[in-house]
Amino acid sequence: METVQDQSDDPRELERKIEHASRIASIITDQTTIERLRGWVEELRQRSAERRTNEEIKARARELWEQNGCPAGRDLEFWLQAESEIKARERQV
Repeated sequence: METVQDQSDDPRELERKIEHASRIASIITDQTTIERLRGWVEELRQRSAERRTNEEIKARARELWEQNGCPAGRDLEFWLQAESEIKARERQV
């Protein structure tokens, strides 16, 4: 169930980029640049949240797989079940 991750999706790197863009936005005066930076920050926050969600799904899918005796060939089934559970929980919040 391992996935290749883009280095730019590393949580620490995303947080660093968010902080950096926020700092820059606080010291510039050009409104267009500020809006672009705010848009970029929002995109980075969204990517960070998606990454956390995928990590939660991955952990839950593994838990389900282990609870069912680690059967071969059912990884998609457990991933979809975990995804459904996590998404349902997010909708309730």
